[in-house]
Amino acid sequence: MITRTVSKNPRTTRGDLVNDLQRAGTKVTKATISNTQRRQGLKSCSARRVPLLKPVHVQARLKFAREHLDDPEEDWENVIWSDETKIELFGKNSTRRVWRRKNAELHPKNTIPTVKHGGRNIMLWGCFSAKGPGRLIRVKERMNGAMYREILSDNLLPSARLKMKRGWVFQHDNDPKHTARVTKEWLRKKHFKVLEWPSLSPDLNPIENLWRELKVRVAQRQPQNITALEEICMEEWAKIMLLMVSGRRVLQIRLRQLLINLSSLWSWLSSTFDVYTSKDSVSLGFVC
Repeated sequence: MITRTVSKNPRTTRGDLVNDLQRAGTKVTKATISNTQRRQGLKSCSARRVPLLKPVHVQARLKFAREHLDDPEEDWENVIWSDETKIELFGKNSTRRVWRRKNAELHPKNTIPTVKHGGRNIMLWGCFSAKGPGRLIRVKERMNGAMYREILSDNLLPSARLKMKRGWVFQHDNDPKHTARVTKEWLRKKHFKVLEWPSLSPDLNPIENLWRELKVRVAQRQPQNITALEEICMEEWAKIMLLMVSGRRVLQIRLRQLLINLSSLWSWLSSTFDVYTSKDSVSLGFVC
């Protein structure tokens, strides 16, 4: 009964199971439930946060994976990936553990400073390719289409000229600033070849691995003000060069896994769609 219940609803808690079994006349403890689940190969884990996708998004992701699954490695080496990210001064960018003695939890060495509402932060725009990182800049104002085009002109083109061979491809997501008519026209006039990108697919962009690496490194250095935060971001970005050696294989691995996941998922959706969806949306519980 326990395994059958959690298979139907993975969000069932141990307390729920204890109560269900008690109503059925069986008394068990939470520890017994955990042991039973473990023997069945089930473990309690934090649910992944993933985009809420509509069926059209699932189809677009599957189409993208199928179209590019067999692209040669040289093609991916010629893509410049870009994105924006926010880094908080006193935020939850990474989990930190400390070794401490009893009753020493409030010692300054054993704490992480926080401020109300998540703290001050900076917005960054960056790009990279298999050849290595491109430029990283701080976006100091609320970004609009004109500012985005200025960023590309001042930073993307110099990055491409230094690292890329002719015919390189530019990737950005479907943010309204990126897909605005004026921006598309600007890209066309500059003769940029833009990679068609499925909406709501941050998990496909290899730059997310770099953002994670950058945030962990910055958090470890514990900047105490915005100026130091910006300086440390730039320093650590420059140090990630060695990480780029394996970066060119990341997307192909993720695309192959995406194709496997989406192929099986779409079959599942088609048979159980009305059970698991709400207002034509579905939350997909996987990360490639």
